[in-house]
Amino acid sequence: MSSRPAPVNTASVMKDLFGDGIFAADGEKWRHQRKLASHEFSTKVLREFSSVVFRTNARKLADKISSAATSGTIINMQELLMKTTMDSIFKVGFGFELNTLSGTDESSIQFSDAFDEANSLVYHRYVDLFWKLKRYFNIGSEAKLKRNIQIIDDFVMKLIHQKREQMNGQDNRAREDILSRFIIQSKTDPETMNDQYLRDIVLNFLIAGKDTTGNTLTWFFYMLCKNPLVQDKVALEINESVEWAREDNNTEDFTARLNEGAIDKMHYLHAAISETLRLYPAVPLDGKMAEEDDVLPNGYRVIKGDGMNYMIYAMGRMTYLWGEDAEDFRPERWLVNGVFQQESPYKFVSFNAGPRICLGKEFAYRQMKIVAATLIHFFRFKLADESKDATYKTMFTLHMDKGLHLHAYRRST
Repeated sequence: MSSRPAPVNTASVMKDLFGDGIFAADGEKWRHQRKLASHEFSTKVLREFSSVVFRTNARKLADKISSAATSGTIINMQELLMKTTMDSIFKVGFGFELNTLSGTDESSIQFSDAFDEANSLVYHRYVDLFWKLKRYFNIGSEAKLKRNIQIIDDFVMKLIHQKREQMNGQDNRAREDILSRFIIQSKTDPETMNDQYLRDIVLNFLIAGKDTTGNTLTWFFYMLCKNPLVQDKVALEINESVEWAREDNNTEDFTARLNEGAIDKMHYLHAAISETLRLYPAVPLDGKMAEEDDVLPNGYRVIKGDGMNYMIYAMGRMTYLWGEDAEDFRPERWLVNGVFQQESPYKFVSFNAGPRICLGKEFAYRQMKIVAATLIHFFRFKLADESKDATYKTMFTLHMDKGLHLHAYRRST
């Protein structure tokens, strides 16, 4: 009789929300999506289109924070960042404006709220021994999850149908958003890549592009408030990296100058974001299952079917890996003569490693640097209550519990 614990069937836990998308899929379905996504993320069209979207939404966020700074209102930075990253990935993913940051479209807000709540409820299944029973009888948290998924499905399917109609009879070679490009691909295999499959693919991109970047930026601004000298060093580097005219220092003019060349110069900002991800990885733990018998580097035997979890959150704090100052927020550890040096993905696991390494890594850094550079250039941030330390909320991604409440002050430039 085996003493090994039965592995959790991750696919069954996640399937209701994520379907056959790349997060929950394995085997041939995963390989198919990985191949398609790898091609799409490498295209110049998507890179340029997404950069325009990131700059536009960074400007909208900066204008919103400007109003709060003028009135002295405390802002919930996590909420604003989540709305911004949702709007950005929705535009890049679907080609439609969601406008959750402006709060003008009720159906968009309802979709966004349902998506967030469904994410939390699905994760709760890992500790709820009776979730299958609740789902069978449609009661409690499972009844709530079912209602949220219905809202999500209705909203997404409507957009897929609208997109298909929009694309009928048009020259689609230069289509920019991810959904359009997958629809073009679907014409070669309509049976496999039906509307349900497209729904699964794009919803997986939504959680990958919204929650991970939104949460990382939240912890990033928290760490800048805890380390004001780092905040000032980042601001100085931004000023030195962007060519801008003082007399035209408005958000539209500044974001227009955040091109690839300017972003690439920001090594210290890149290091500060990476240091945030080391201490507060967007996905704090992960797991794998052995497809065949194997032996780990330390000599431990793994039997086919064994489930293994690893704590990315804990790995970022190991002195064995990062030195005696592993608990300290020190962006300088990533720099050699002022130039950013990437660590091995098997040491810095925030973007996974091996065959499942994150395809959107460069995409995510670009979005985070554009948003961070815009906000830090115009504002200095302080915690609304400096006596309180932030804690996290258990979800698929490292969400800050109760939000991040800040004061924003205009920065003299």
